[in-house]
Amino acid sequence: MTLTLADRLNAQVADSAIGRWFRLEGSGHPKEREGSRFMTDVRAGLTTWAAMAYIISVNASIVSDSGGTCVCTGPNYCATDETYLACVQEIKQDLITSTAAISALASVLMGALANLPVGMAPGMGLNAYFTYSVVGYHGSGFISYREALAAVFLEGWVFFILSLLGLRQWLARIMPQSLVLAVGAGIGLYIAFIGLTSGGLNVIGGDTTNLVGLGGCNPSDWISPDLPYFCGTKVLQSPTVWLGIFTGGILTILLMMYRIKGSILIGIFITSIISWPRNTAVTYFPHTDSGDQLFEFFKQIVTWHPLQHIGNALDYNYGKGKVWYALITFLYVDILDTTGTLYSMAKFAGLRDPVTLDFENSTIAYCVDAFSISMGALVGTSPVTAFIESATGIAEGGKTGITAVVTGLLFFVSIFFAPVFASIPPWATGGALVIVGSLMIRNVRDINWDYIGDALPAFLTILVIPLSYNIAYGVIVGVVSYVLLNGFVWIVRKVTGERISPPNYDASEAWVVPPGGIVPTWIKIVLGRSRGDHEAEYPFQVRHRQSEISIDSQGQGGFTPKESSFTNSEK
Repeated sequence: MTLTLADRLNAQVADSAIGRWFRLEGSGHPKEREGSRFMTDVRAGLTTWAAMAYIISVNASIVSDSGGTCVCTGPNYCATDETYLACVQEIKQDLITSTAAISALASVLMGALANLPVGMAPGMGLNAYFTYSVVGYHGSGFISYREALAAVFLEGWVFFILSLLGLRQWLARIMPQSLVLAVGAGIGLYIAFIGLTSGGLNVIGGDTTNLVGLGGCNPSDWISPDLPYFCGTKVLQSPTVWLGIFTGGILTILLMMYRIKGSILIGIFITSIISWPRNTAVTYFPHTDSGDQLFEFFKQIVTWHPLQHIGNALDYNYGKGKVWYALITFLYVDILDTTGTLYSMAKFAGLRDPVTLDFENSTIAYCVDAFSISMGALVGTSPVTAFIESATGIAEGGKTGITAVVTGLLFFVSIFFAPVFASIPPWATGGALVIVGSLMIRNVRDINWDYIGDALPAFLTILVIPLSYNIAYGVIVGVVSYVLLNGFVWIVRKVTGERISPPNYDASEAWVVPPGGIVPTWIKIVLGRSRGDHEAEYPFQVRHRQSEISIDSQGQGGFTPKESSFTNSEK
């Protein structure tokens, strides 16, 4: 058998300090990860970046809807104010840089320190909550953009402390699973709704009678200049609507069906390229003052765009009660979103203990995530999270942090292509939002629909999140209804000695606290060493997973974990 260049390189890297740090197979590390190869992880990192890169333009598009540091003094939230919209466009350009930069930093730290093949970036759902529920469209929310950033900054450090103490992991593990799944599905509907409205495809517009209705009319057919995107007649007449539907939507889905790598990114760029010529009906650069400004920036292609408006723009107004309300809601939304995603990716990578539900280097991973949240606030963006698109890289064979480091380095390179990412129109990203939403709602399959005490709180959570345009309200409704319903049943069963129970109570989802306790592994190790013990009280078990390749959450190749294929090696 002839050794290839890749085989020799894999062997050399595995036998180096890098190989031992990342626990590559053949490195001699006692916990080396079975089947891990340097070149395979590099390829997995490229795949993860291709699946995640859409966040650069999508996050900038969503967060810039908040208006950033721009000040609106006109009516209707300055929806048609050219001066204000020009400022918002500059905010979007800043956000291109900050999104790519914080994604690079967070991904490299996650790979280098936690040794997990998980890419990090500002989270979908979290950015929508930040923009539309907290700051509000063009600053119409209950606190300002600057105050919201301060809330996110403090949230990151609160999470850092909770992660060190193990409380963050424990809070995620004790949440009823049906509610956790429902929040993910509700966020999926929320994101898809944003993608269908004026923030994306513009298929859905305002309606003075029914609140929402079909949109997609040309600006000349709006009911009134004071009611943008409210269509009286000639709905779905805008050519950009159909361009986004067919190239950003249907074409992307076809590519995903055939497992083309980076399908979402390809769909976004094809739609954008068609929208870049100026003398067309779908141009993103019309011959107006704002269009000329956009086109001049676009022509630079490669440049360094420093942060002009959103760098260190925090307003530490912690004496304001609504800032603390935002902080608390960010905390529990993040507990459900970020924490759940990291646990899912760790399980997909075969690094999650099926008994304790903890995963390798969990404390480090959550500390990196918390630190990245605070650093993201300093560069003006919403909370950072682990990305479900990391599954594409894991499916390609990524098993170590090298995958995340490569992903982060590619995000760093993307910083210098800000003019390209800033010139991606909303109808190019709208289809991506709908697709991501459709992938997130698949969680409903695992909700316990057989017992109404679990099903109704989950259903209300899914329903209220998109209809209220607020993730926090959906979570509150779900938790309160769950506690009321199941708390009442629990009290009755206790009082009657379990003689009075719902007829199908056996179908209810068991609520249990997973074993392992609250105290994180590192504290157990320190305490164990201080007592002279060789092992912590609950030694973590490394599990190597064999898997079956199938369609993953991006339609680009995934896997079905075989729990029976885990093999244990003691610490």
